[in-house]
Amino acid sequence: MSAVIALGCGLVGRFVIERLLENGHKVVVLDLNIPEDLKANEGIDARQGDVFENINQISPKSVVINMLPGRIGDKVRPVLLKAGHHVVDLAFTAEDPQQHHLLAVQNNAVLLWDVGIAPGMSNMLAKKASEMLGYLDTVTIKVGGNPTHPDSEWSYMAPFSPSDVIEEYTRPARIKLDNEICEVPAITDRHMIQVDGYGEMEAFLTDGLRSVLTTIPASTMKEYTVRWPGHIDKWLNESKSLEEDELLNAWKFDPSRQEFTWLEVVAKSAQQQKRWVVQDNGRNGDGSMARTTGLVTAACALQFIENGPLDGCGLSPGVHPPEALNERAIDAIIEMMEQHGVQFSED
Repeated sequence: MSAVIALGCGLVGRFVIERLLENGHKVVVLDLNIPEDLKANEGIDARQGDVFENINQISPKSVVINMLPGRIGDKVRPVLLKAGHHVVDLAFTAEDPQQHHLLAVQNNAVLLWDVGIAPGMSNMLAKKASEMLGYLDTVTIKVGGNPTHPDSEWSYMAPFSPSDVIEEYTRPARIKLDNEICEVPAITDRHMIQVDGYGEMEAFLTDGLRSVLTTIPASTMKEYTVRWPGHIDKWLNESKSLEEDELLNAWKFDPSRQEFTWLEVVAKSAQQQKRWVVQDNGRNGDGSMARTTGLVTAACALQFIENGPLDGCGLSPGVHPPEALNERAIDAIIEMMEQHGVQFSED
């Protein structure tokens, strides 16, 4: 069995690598810095250094997992596709991966992007709703990864690249209103919601819908980020006076602090409604956002490895969002998440 290629071994990347090892797969890890314990693992071929230099040394037509930071995540895509690799892509970039579709087709390669919790699992659940209810009047997605209890400061810590969070707070949010895609400022339509088991939290619009704006038939679609009350007020009042490094330090992830991830997808059509809630509180030292994001990524990769992206996942050569996966693959991904303790409820 050929090895899986993992680009990046940060908080989420490490979790994904561990799940692949658990399933009996050898992993080639490429990153600028690789922890010593990963280097010492017999199942890992650690290649530390410049990722772009090392990519040219990997076996052709491999399954590659792109878990690089957003600022470089798009630069590696054409390199991988030209080599005919099948790519499971977690890199959250401002650039649209669909721009590489023709390149993927020409090289008989597949790239599956946005394979996290939201976007990612949220897309898959929206697809399920569409298949159950038909044309949707509204799709509303709310998601957040937060400390279990608020504090007197930011009441937040970033489980992945904090710079990506800053981008999320500043980039205009693309939503759909009356069948028209439009842009509105981020952090608008602020309102309080009740989060199961945690009480009142604040939701606000952010740019997370991405591909579902055009792939899921619906009249109105919105995605909201969920934070503890006071977090966004502090951002609006103080962020302009702070250097980015100060924010990165203030939001540094503390693995000893309890936290949780909560996702709600509500779809309505005529008199019918479907609602899913996905929730996780972390386990075995792994944070909830790393777990929920990493489990989607790892499960997608395992589908590529064990069943193939074409016949097994229902994809064709090209670049595809997660809602393009077939029903069997989506159900297998949900099943793996539940087996690892992520809670799904549906009504």
